[in-house]
Amino acid sequence: MITSDTLKDKLVFIGGALGWFAIVVQFVLLMQNRVESLTETTIRFFSYFTILTNCLVALYFSVLWYKKPLSLLSRFEKPGFLTATTLYITTVGIVYQLLLRDIWEPTGMQRIVDELLHSIIPTYVFVFWICCENKKDVSWSAIPSWLLYPLCYFIFILLRGNLSGFYPYPFVDVTELGLEKVLNISGFLFLAFAIGAIVFVGFGKSIKT
Repeated sequence: MITSDTLKDKLVFIGGALGWFAIVVQFVLLMQNRVESLTETTIRFFSYFTILTNCLVALYFSVLWYKKPLSLLSRFEKPGFLTATTLYITTVGIVYQLLLRDIWEPTGMQRIVDELLHSIIPTYVFVFWICCENKKDVSWSAIPSWLLYPLCYFIFILLRGNLSGFYPYPFVDVTELGLEKVLNISGFLFLAFAIGAIVFVGFGKSIKT
């Protein structure tokens, strides 16, 4: 584990800068090409698990860099929070590479942002986790609470999709796939989160820090 505060501060700053840059530029690009209202476009932007999770990553690094006595700081510094965040953003990267990369070919700035959100930042956070998390102190009992985020997300996008007709990802599009198939896929992804959490905790406890 990194013991130099100066080095860790630099890593934290870089992580926050990458996160906010990617999120802000992605939002600007979306707004430039929007066909829906400002409100609807904004809601759809934050309906993507990728965006929500990258926001969590950027916020995590920002709070750590700020170093002021915020209630969030004490929560973010607890062993396990970084592990959960790494689980979420790593899943973003894996799902994108396996299921979504081939469905479109972004160019220009959109491609840069796309790689940041789905490849570079997930890899960066994973390396930061390896270097900085107090892995031995991460508890197995924390895993159920980590799964609330993806569970609530799945419920949200299915409910809102039923009302608006918009589903952020093709593998959860009830209109195209039907509810039963989407529920099966969502269940499989939720199981993947659970397995991933077990792997992270187990792997963390097995390596020397």
